[in-house]
Amino acid sequence: MSTETVKQAVYSEEIALPEGVSAKLEDKKLRVKGPKGECEKDFSKMKVSIEIKGNKIVVTSVKKRRDYYAVAKAVVKHIKNLIEGVQKNYVYKLKIVYSHFPIQVKVEKDKVRIDNFIGERFPRYAKIVGSNTKVTVEGDDVIVEGPCKEAVGQTAGNIENATKIKYKDPRVFLDGVYIYERP
Repeated sequence: MSTETVKQAVYSEEIALPEGVSAKLEDKKLRVKGPKGECEKDFSKMKVSIEIKGNKIVVTSVKKRRDYYAVAKAVVKHIKNLIEGVQKNYVYKLKIVYSHFPIQVKVEKDKVRIDNFIGERFPRYAKIVGSNTKVTVEGDDVIVEGPCKEAVGQTAGNIENATKIKYKDPRVFLDGVYIYERP
C-alpha cells in the first residue's frame, strides 16, 4: 500500500457585483453602494484575504484548513447579504400588542420611544442601529427597514427587548412589541 498525500487547495470564491452596485475596500473594511443605500462591514478580525478585481470581489482563505474554509464561507455570505441589501431593503415588521394600557410608540432621532407600557409613568427607549435604518409606525405595526441586514435585525431586536416584562408570568402579561415578519 502506498500512502499518497492529498493536497488541499486554498478556498477561494469570486462574487460578481451586479449592475448599479459598487464596492470599495479600505483596510479590510468593505463599503458597498447601491440603489437602495450604502452599507459597510469590517472584516479586519477575519482571517481571510479580500480583494476587488474589476467587477468582482475575491475572498480567499489564509490557510488550507477546514476552520479557515468555514470563516471564508461566512465572509462570502456576509458580502452577499451586503450586495442583496443595497439592491432591495431588508424589512422587519413588529406588532404592538396590549391588553389594557394602550402603548404609544414614537420615533425620536436615533431612538424609539415607548410610552404607557403596562401603565408605566416613564418611557422605555430602544436604540436604532445604523445610519440608514428607518423606523416607521403605522397603526399597530412598527416597520424597520434598511440596507444592512445586521443593523435592521438588531434594531428590531432592541425594540422587542425594550418591552420585555420581567418578574411576571409571561403567559398572563402578553403586552409588548413583537417581531412577526422578517426576511
